[in-house]
Amino acid sequence: MGAMGKSAQFLLHTWLPDAMEGPTPVSALIHAATMVTAGVFMVARLSPLFELAPTAQAFVMLIGATTAMFAATVGLVQNDIKRIIAYSTCSQLGYMFVAMGAGAYSVGMFHLFTHAFFKALLFLGAGSVIHAMHHEQDIRAMGGLKDRIPFTYITMVIGTLALTGFPLTAGYFSKDAIIESAFVAHNPFALYGFLCTVVAAGLTSFYSWRLIFKTFHGEPHDAHHHEAAHESPYTMLIPLGLLAAGSILAGFPFKELFAGHGIEEFFRRSLKMNPKIIEEMHHIPATIAFLPTVMMVIGFIVSWLFYIRKPYLPVELAHQQPLLYKFFLNKWYFDELYDIIFVRPTKWLGRFLWKKGDGFVIDGFGPDGVSARVLDVTRNVVRLQTGYLYHYAFAMLIGVAGLITWFIFGLGGQ
Repeated sequence: MGAMGKSAQFLLHTWLPDAMEGPTPVSALIHAATMVTAGVFMVARLSPLFELAPTAQAFVMLIGATTAMFAATVGLVQNDIKRIIAYSTCSQLGYMFVAMGAGAYSVGMFHLFTHAFFKALLFLGAGSVIHAMHHEQDIRAMGGLKDRIPFTYITMVIGTLALTGFPLTAGYFSKDAIIESAFVAHNPFALYGFLCTVVAAGLTSFYSWRLIFKTFHGEPHDAHHHEAAHESPYTMLIPLGLLAAGSILAGFPFKELFAGHGIEEFFRRSLKMNPKIIEEMHHIPATIAFLPTVMMVIGFIVSWLFYIRKPYLPVELAHQQPLLYKFFLNKWYFDELYDIIFVRPTKWLGRFLWKKGDGFVIDGFGPDGVSARVLDVTRNVVRLQTGYLYHYAFAMLIGVAGLITWFIFGLGGQ
């Protein structure tokens, strides 16, 4: 559960898309490198415990597969360039947890390693686009930018190829290895994990290319911003170039160390792998091995058809399936659901404790209440001290009369 919250898994994921509101380099660090992957890293380092707890491993697989699928469906219809990439992160973290649930911890770490390159590249590329478009983040207001910012376009295409698992890119080796590990895993949710990751591979390809086509291809939707668009300075382009190189080169050279026969030597005692899983992964049917690539191609073709060939199709589909479209657009209504379940009751409780507990009880009967009563008494006592002689004489007479009365009745009683 801790890793779920840290790595933004299903049910505890809502903070991740909101975290991309910050500056783009911060988004790149949060989403690609340091922060969200800590949950995956923790599960990998605790692999000896998870290997002894098959039920916990099954739960990891279930949550990972669900997250991969859920985030991919939401990413299909988002319009904010950074939010699409944020949900992509969420989905890829689900992939990593599928590998953890399968017992292929090094394979999950492989995807964590390669994902850092292409996801940081996509985020910084998105930052370059936003910079060029004068802080516009809605992809519906973009279009035709490939001629205005060609270097950003090329690097983002490389990042997209790596994310979708194009052959020989970094993502191809790590992502396919995860899907293979789910196929051979002896986990109760192994088939579910395999199916979710395969379908999510197609969806990832679709929304990734949708982002590229809507942003860089077609007609400009905002002529003024399009005319003013210009390539970013070298301080932004050099990191893009380095990350683009990493998105291609971080796969094949490390394949044996993370998902081959070099695991024992490379990880030594820092991970406890499922002993047979790597061997079984190398003996899967060819159709299963090629399935993710086929899904990637299908996703690309559908996206090209929707956004280049027949751009009226997405609008028609949204009109035909309004409930499904709104369901995905509103992120499965998790924000609204959590608002009703958690936010409103918490706010009501806070207001009640403030008004009734703090205001009425503590301030009414506590220190404030005592001081208020003392003030009331002193105000009334002060009224007796008027400073007039006849008032004091009258008070003395009452006192004398009281004493005489007491003596009379007292003596009479005796």
